[in-house]
Amino acid sequence: MMKQEMQDVLQNNILRFWLDKMQDREHGGFYGRMDGEGVLHPEAEKGAILNARILWSFSAAYRVLGNQEYLDAATRAKDYIIEHFIDKEYGGVYWSLDYKGEPLDTKKQFYAIGFAIYGLTEYARATGDREALEYALDLYDCIEEHAFDREHNGYIEACTREWGTIADMRLSELDANYPKSQNTHLHIIEPYTNLLRCLKELHAQESCDYVPVLGSVLPVGVTIPMETMMAVEASLRNLIDIFTDRILNPETHHLDLFFEMDWTRGAGRLESYGHDIECSWLMHEAALVLGDQKVLAKVEPIVQMVARASEKGLRPDGSMIHEANLDTGHVDDDLHWWVQAENVVGWYNIWQHFGDEEALNKAVRCWQYVKDNLIDYEHGEWFWSRHPDGTLNTTDDHAGFWKCPYHNSRMCLEIIERTEAL
Repeated sequence: MMKQEMQDVLQNNILRFWLDKMQDREHGGFYGRMDGEGVLHPEAEKGAILNARILWSFSAAYRVLGNQEYLDAATRAKDYIIEHFIDKEYGGVYWSLDYKGEPLDTKKQFYAIGFAIYGLTEYARATGDREALEYALDLYDCIEEHAFDREHNGYIEACTREWGTIADMRLSELDANYPKSQNTHLHIIEPYTNLLRCLKELHAQESCDYVPVLGSVLPVGVTIPMETMMAVEASLRNLIDIFTDRILNPETHHLDLFFEMDWTRGAGRLESYGHDIECSWLMHEAALVLGDQKVLAKVEPIVQMVARASEKGLRPDGSMIHEANLDTGHVDDDLHWWVQAENVVGWYNIWQHFGDEEALNKAVRCWQYVKDNLIDYEHGEWFWSRHPDGTLNTTDDHAGFWKCPYHNSRMCLEIIERTEAL
């Protein structure tokens, strides 16, 4: 029942919206924004995160469901990212473009580069396309060369276009200005996991369907070098340790959010319940893809502890609030679309792997909340959030720089694939 409902929502609500309403037929790629009132802004800036998440979503949907329309949209996103977002001179991806596809904000935010890897590797998984994989590997090298802290371990937030020091390293205006964050590490472990999975799959196939194009690096038939696989494995193994040994607060089992270079915790006592539950299953996924039983034995108890810590944000109806600042007492108890999507997957993961029936009930209750409160059945896609009193948030975007077909489409695809695997 849940699987069928999610496949319907994925195809007829989420992806249909992006296919019908957000493809920019004049300037290429996808429009940058539709506001919370449903008004399209065709001249809005185009963000790297939005476009990389579109690429991931349609690539994954094509891989799972085999719909040609999804492949066409994924290819459209891939081509646009390679043509416009990739910095051909310095490497990496631009933070944003204007609506015509010209560079607007040229800083290198490693969170965005991570999402480009995530989308490109999913396209390579779905199609065997060597060009997408080569660009993903180039971006992996960019992160390892320019973001990795060889003195204290971990990854910094951002650089200038030329990979120089940048004063404002914040991911958004809502974040504190620290050189390291849980959020960026979470969205580096996520693409690194997918990169390793992609490399393993292509290595197992020993070949991939590839049509050479201008700018391609490897010729047809070149197998995945083992040293490449080993380097990505080492990076992923290290990231898992960073989460378990640095980012995880050993006293509360929540994830701390901001850090100095030497991993001193900063910005006060903050708790992000959506990131907690999201991290619980992404960290587990990383260990499963790595395939090291010792790592898995270390991670799996922590996965369950982090999920239990996130319950602090749960409401009786199954929904989950956003975050809290324990120092100031401020609680953001809006019910954000992305938090609910990750809440469903996180608890489903606990049930699937650890047999916790109440975890499945949590996932089902949250899914019911989503169906009743967040899906826009009239116009497509989901609303940004509902306020604690139940009123709809129409101030934030319906689609835009941060409102993308990723958390919700991934939730649907995760449940579809996990159900089929049972």
